Amino acid sequence: MKIGILLSGCGVYDGAEVQEAILAMLAIEEIGGTVVPISVNKNQHHVINHMTGEEMQEQRNMLIEAARISRGNVRDIATISPADIDALVIPGGFGSAKNFTTWAFSGPDSDILPEVKLLLVNMVNVGKPIVALCVSPVVVAKALQGSGIQSEMTIGTITSTSPYDISSFNSGLQATGVLTHDSSLSEITVDRKNKIITAPCYMLEASLLDVHKNIQLAMQELKNILK
Repeated sequence: MKIGILLSGCGVYDGAEVQEAILAMLAIEEIGGTVVPISVNKNQHHVINHMTGEEMQEQRNMLIEAARISRGNVRDIATISPADIDALVIPGGFGSAKNFTTWAFSGPDSDILPEVKLLLVNMVNVGKPIVALCVSPVVVAKALQGSGIQSEMTIGTITSTSPYDISSFNSGLQATGVLTHDSSLSEITVDRKNKIITAPCYMLEASLLDVHKNIQLAMQELKNILK
């Protein structure tokens, strides 16, 4: 199984969530898959100092930053088609809402990078699974918006402690046509019709172990779908 992992940079506040990305790579190998790192050869929206939370006056390229996570082995999304991979995983991190889409600034009225939309829509159209972790369901939602495909996804639950406004995210996803489900850290949501798996991860207050287990649940379900 060749499983793509789509990285929006390197770092939770301006790119891919590094812990989710690494744990996803580990979980892919644990189910017998081969990781195919993928990113976009474009600049991030901005660069954040992860110690202070302040914006830095510099630019960084998503593809180059993603190579930090993948030890240099990363494919440009422009060279990838669904024929190259059996499934696609999108870790969380603000890069999903700042770099792949502009959800962080415009919510459900945001834009999505055309190359990201193309890959996701094509994956769904040919029946290949997508796993979206943490905030990354917003990327899938924007890709499918207006397509006539109604997906089912989770971004967490309002019954668990979260550093984010889960209700607001749910409303935004619903505005794009998504049927949202509440899922805790011990749960995932599986859209069997469209083969979309979503897991809340760090959208909820979580330990590293919690996130590890949540991602493992998602990857085990992916393995079941790929059988």
